[in-house]
Amino acid sequence: MTTKTTSTKAVTMAELLARAKNKVQTFTKGQRVVAKVLSKTDSVILFDIGGKSEGIVKEKGYTDAKEFIEGIKVGDDVMVTILVPETREGTTILGLKDAMKDISWEKLEACKKSGEAVPVFGKGVSTPGFVVDVMGIEGFIPTSQLGKEITGNPQNLVGKYFKARVMEVDKMNKKVVLSEKEVSEAGNIALVKEALKKIKEGEVYEGVVTTVAPFGAFVKIEVPVATAKSAKKQKAEVEGLVHVSELSFSRVNLPSDVIHEGDQVQVKVLAAHEGKLAFSIKQAKKDPWEEVPKKYKSEDKVTGKIVRISDFGAFVELEPGVEGLIHITQIPPAYKLSVGAEVKCTIEEVNLKDKRIALGLVLTSVPVGYK
Repeated sequence: MTTKTTSTKAVTMAELLARAKNKVQTFTKGQRVVAKVLSKTDSVILFDIGGKSEGIVKEKGYTDAKEFIEGIKVGDDVMVTILVPETREGTTILGLKDAMKDISWEKLEACKKSGEAVPVFGKGVSTPGFVVDVMGIEGFIPTSQLGKEITGNPQNLVGKYFKARVMEVDKMNKKVVLSEKEVSEAGNIALVKEALKKIKEGEVYEGVVTTVAPFGAFVKIEVPVATAKSAKKQKAEVEGLVHVSELSFSRVNLPSDVIHEGDQVQVKVLAAHEGKLAFSIKQAKKDPWEEVPKKYKSEDKVTGKIVRISDFGAFVELEPGVEGLIHITQIPPAYKLSVGAEVKCTIEEVNLKDKRIALGLVLTSVPVGYK
């Protein structure tokens, strides 16, 4: 009888690496890959990138792409860019700016076909025309496509938001040509000019939201105007911009969180200059701080929601437009606070002049190690 023996062969590190080569995917900085959304929170979005660990978008990368992130859901495939192939913790840091630009190019093509005007931001003036930012992409408005009202001094539009119509889109050559004139001089120009003369700072109008963008919202109002041709008053439609800081007394991360196209709103005129209007929705309402002296007094017990945490404490929303601060010195070291959590507080001081409320934290239990 013979006995069959089996021999074990030592496996070298080189052989192990060779076997694993096809199983573990490595990445390089700037590489673009298709990734699947695994999870998303208010500050982080996690992707499966087919590597040895997940990829993550966080902090500034998340803030810059927040509007884009709102439109994607768990399970979606998204084109991401590798920013840091691998951190010390083994995580891959991702960016979404390229994906956002791809979407922007698609939107610009659609707007060109439909004729819909798009929000742009004035960046600079040159002899040939005007340079703008449109959906994160650099665009150009030739001098011939600027309206008469601003041709004399286009510098007034630098650093401001306004609307223009897309005339040409060439993704291959990264070229976008727009026309401001197609918007500002559309319809009855004389009627609009008369309407703009009638609008005064401080006046309040009923309006309709026409466009919502990351920087705010455009609102269209109707202004009764009498013309020389007709004794009967006609209504001229004009648009103005409500900057994100003027949407609400509450803190606003994204305009789309608080306002939508088609909403009926009241706006207060902040400025009317060079045919451009600046509106405010919050200033058309009553300032909630006017009621603070009646509602909040020292030593009162209140309940609020944490809306922001900084190095010097936690900001608590007591009601829309009214926030208080729990200073870091009032928070026990082992006591963890998180955005969105409801907390019970004691009012320590109300400063009406500076619109500040100092809060103390009401502890329902004594944290470990707290004396």
